[in-house]
Amino acid sequence: MKETIFERAALYAKALTLISMMLLIFCGAGAGEVIAPEDVQRIKASYWADISPDGRWVAYSVYTQRQVDEDPGGAYNELYLVSVRTGEIRPFITGKVNINHPRFSPDGSKIAFTAKRGEKAKTQVWMIPIDGGESIQVTKSKTNVSTFRWHPGGKKIAFVAATPKSDIEKELDEKGYGFVFFKENLKHRNLYITGISREGGEDDARQLTEGITVWDFEFDPSGEKVAIGASPLNLIDHRYMFRKIYIVDLATKERTRLTDNPGKLGNYNFSPDGSRMVYTAASERKDHAVSQVYVIDLDGGTPTNLTEPGFRGHVSWAGWKDNKTVLYRAGEGVWPTLSTVSAGGGSRKVILDSSKTGIVFNAFSFTKDFEHFVLVGSSPNIPADIFYWRQGKKNLEKLTDLNPWISDLELGRQEVIRYRARDGLEIEGLLVYPVGYAGEERYPLIVGVHGGPESHYSNGWLTRYFNPAQVLAGKGYVVFFPNYRASTGYGVEFALEGYMDAAGKEFDDIADGIEHLVSIGVADPERVGLGGGSYGGFAAAWFATYYTKYVKAVCMFVGISDLISKRGTTDIPYEELYVHSGEKLEKTWERSLERSPIYWAHQSRTAVLILGGKSDSRVHPSQSLEFYTRLMMNDHPATRMVQYPGEGHGNRKQPGRIDVLHRQLQWYDWYVKDARPFDGPMPPLDITEAYGLELENKEEK
Repeated sequence: MKETIFERAALYAKALTLISMMLLIFCGAGAGEVIAPEDVQRIKASYWADISPDGRWVAYSVYTQRQVDEDPGGAYNELYLVSVRTGEIRPFITGKVNINHPRFSPDGSKIAFTAKRGEKAKTQVWMIPIDGGESIQVTKSKTNVSTFRWHPGGKKIAFVAATPKSDIEKELDEKGYGFVFFKENLKHRNLYITGISREGGEDDARQLTEGITVWDFEFDPSGEKVAIGASPLNLIDHRYMFRKIYIVDLATKERTRLTDNPGKLGNYNFSPDGSRMVYTAASERKDHAVSQVYVIDLDGGTPTNLTEPGFRGHVSWAGWKDNKTVLYRAGEGVWPTLSTVSAGGGSRKVILDSSKTGIVFNAFSFTKDFEHFVLVGSSPNIPADIFYWRQGKKNLEKLTDLNPWISDLELGRQEVIRYRARDGLEIEGLLVYPVGYAGEERYPLIVGVHGGPESHYSNGWLTRYFNPAQVLAGKGYVVFFPNYRASTGYGVEFALEGYMDAAGKEFDDIADGIEHLVSIGVADPERVGLGGGSYGGFAAAWFATYYTKYVKAVCMFVGISDLISKRGTTDIPYEELYVHSGEKLEKTWERSLERSPIYWAHQSRTAVLILGGKSDSRVHPSQSLEFYTRLMMNDHPATRMVQYPGEGHGNRKQPGRIDVLHRQLQWYDWYVKDARPFDGPMPPLDITEAYGLELENKEEK
């Protein structure tokens, strides 16, 4: 029946194309200014905020992207303060700087942060008085500081940094003998503690751990112990799958393991009296994401799972309200929530529900009295701003306006949609309508598929350099973001639907979503495109081959094309085995091959744009090369591969981001919006005019 609906809709869709284009001209373009591609690069955001102990001030970072003509590099992060009482904003450290993780001292008089200052400098901890003045370097680590915390007494700072190379290793490097002994000559990340003074840190920071890699840590309230999240080796795979909580005595450096969590570990915090630990973790080893909240006594024993049975969400953070009450954040569908629950178990109480405030929050901070909260939040028309919430109040107070210019533009309407998959299960997603949408014709459709798959879309800001929702809406597209099976936010059972079933029900849900949008008259079945990164790039390759009938063009970004070779080239092989494939490759050769897009490349009738970083260790660049080669060897007339030097699993520098943004828009316009033939000429390779660069030798391009 679904097949009949899809084909019937396709018959009359072509007749509506001309009418649709005319209506877009009069209804869409004439409705007002829309977000242009170049606007994406000037969007500012915040990803970190900390509230002062007295609840009066908020320290926050402002993420500012480099512009097209600046030296290549990542975004800048500036430090600001905002008064909760008056709204006064104080620029603290601004300009071409990279300030991260600002944290107030226990007495609220200073802010510590990490920064790299100087061309060959290492990332160190710095501090600055909130009354102003010069910042002072606290740590003098020989390697980059990855994370830090204030000691509860306020006179020390602990930090994590890797073991430096020995003098012999440095000399060998200089003489050209610095060979890589793969996964054998790793350096542990160690926990250190240093005193601070008005002049800065001590030169002789004390090392607290050895023989184990520390990824994160938290002090107990007394400052006599520290909990560390640690793994046997300094490998990202170990961080994902083998991280446990240990308790370290600061005086003796004695270390004891507290948890034996079977799978992924999230955050953790001591209770105010220091007797118990709350932590978030997976429900079992095959659970692909942190999903539950547990409490365990420091004396050991069996942890208590505080997550309600059958919880339709994923817990992502947990802390304490008081000695008897736990606070946790969860993703529930497209909305996050904050809830409290007794440390002994029982029913939870939702204290903040994003579906009622309209603000999707990720990072947040609160005072010890549980009265004052600061949140970093977004909405369909707010990329990211700082919000204040007084516990018990209904509304949030917006403290910043990082992108005031957006309010002058017309955005596409964004709403939550639900539909039935082919087996009857309800699937949720987000839909962004074209600017000026009138509901009288069908529109070209772009589907944005999230990665992971242990992730999900929330009903916040969705416009970024890849999958730029509002740019597409301004160009007359309808944009669909499905939370397909295996997504987080819908409970463990829903998430496990993808276990040992890559590209199965997961991607069927996406196909069913396309058919749903066609059946209700929103999408033009003859003009559908799809893009995704990482696992979403896997979906793009799958729809370009196995499900080629659904889409005219795809953009595959750092995506998977061969499940067999992917398992041997990724930096997370144990994570892939334990939470995705479920069995070793020797037992899954045939299944892995048949679920690989390269196996179906010969039948592709979809234009394929392949994008990715040349230094990607998560999804090796060979995945892109394999896919490109298989398509070309099958005489595919519409495939292009672009690689970005120095970039990894996602582009950090602005040249690669700008190219990905403009190149995917060109690809979609060519094959989807304009419906150019699959076997006709490809779009021009040179798109440098779209960048906005001031080139001196334009005639030599």
